[in-house]
Amino acid sequence: MPELPEVETTRQGISPFIVGEVVKKIVLRERQLRWPIPTGLKRSLKNQLITKLNRRAKYLLFYTDNGCMILHLGMSGSLRIVKDMQAPGKHDHVDIIFKSGHILRYRDPRKFGSILWTKHDPMKHILLSHLGPEPLTYEFQADYLYAQSRKRTKPIKNFIMDSCIVVGIGNIYANEALFQAGIRPTKRAGEISKTRYKRLVVEIKNVLSQAIKKGGTTIRDFINGEGKPGYFKNELQVYDRAGRPCSSCEMPIKVIRLGQRSTFYCRNCQT
Repeated sequence: MPELPEVETTRQGISPFIVGEVVKKIVLRERQLRWPIPTGLKRSLKNQLITKLNRRAKYLLFYTDNGCMILHLGMSGSLRIVKDMQAPGKHDHVDIIFKSGHILRYRDPRKFGSILWTKHDPMKHILLSHLGPEPLTYEFQADYLYAQSRKRTKPIKNFIMDSCIVVGIGNIYANEALFQAGIRPTKRAGEISKTRYKRLVVEIKNVLSQAIKKGGTTIRDFINGEGKPGYFKNELQVYDRAGRPCSSCEMPIKVIRLGQRSTFYCRNCQT
């Protein structure tokens, strides 16, 4: 699933081609994604200027004077800029065609993504209104995370993946940040000291920032706005490395199931 670095990489890649551009028309080849694409989307977007493109958690927000399109990439979705001579593939469900000639193409083999529309403040939308702070902002600090964790018995990995606590820390980056912070993913969130939370916050910010610089992580499906994979996979220390030696102590990386997710860690380096 595309996580925060992949979504942010996508936003940065497509922004120069669509912000300040006017939508000419929309081609819908498949309406049924996670939720049906609104029937009025074509009418709402046509002839609209994209004034800005923001990201909130894993959602992309396409602002116009008429409203805002809220897009989520789901499990396997991607957005890329294409030329009109490129024929759509089987899973290319939506084209947003601009008067400049650029086409923003949405591809989603599993159809778990979503494209919605609101005429109101998108931050008050039911999908966004409950979300926690962005991890790369000043708002996300150790004092906040420590306070939120008190009396919490859930494993720390599940805790930091809770979007009501902090957004955008998916499975890959939760594994990596906990390894860098030396914290075992099964440890109860409420039992971790403020000192250790300080290090964890630093490592979350570092891991996410480095992943964005590398264009995200491609394990299976993800491609960026230029149709290229993310290269942070080459930097992974524990994720998808079960049985391979730890980069610090050479003990084999262990894998368990935690919250229905594969969880990778070093039994020696993470306590």
